[in-house]
Amino acid sequence: MQINVTGHHVDVTDSMREYVDSKFERLERHFDHVIDVHVILTVEKLRQKAESTIKLNGANIFADSTHEDMYAAIDLLVDKLDRQVIKHKEKIQDRRGAQRRDQ
Repeated sequence: MQINVTGHHVDVTDSMREYVDSKFERLERHFDHVIDVHVILTVEKLRQKAESTIKLNGANIFADSTHEDMYAAIDLLVDKLDRQVIKHKEKIQDRRGAQRRDQ
């Protein structure tokens, strides 16, 4: 899994990059077919925003979150993406099971 971290109006420090990498490892535990992750960290006045696009086999998943603290915004982002990845995985498993039952 390749993670690209970029910043808009904020310098992405090594500690931020490591924090993003450690949090996104959780997604890979749930679903092995993650191809690419692009994370954008943005600062707008007092609002810290984190958004991400994940490329999976057969799907793209997008989520964003805002908070007063950048690390909290990253945590919320990973929680949202985790739910979406699990839902995508269950959908794939349901389709495979339906195909086997039809035969």
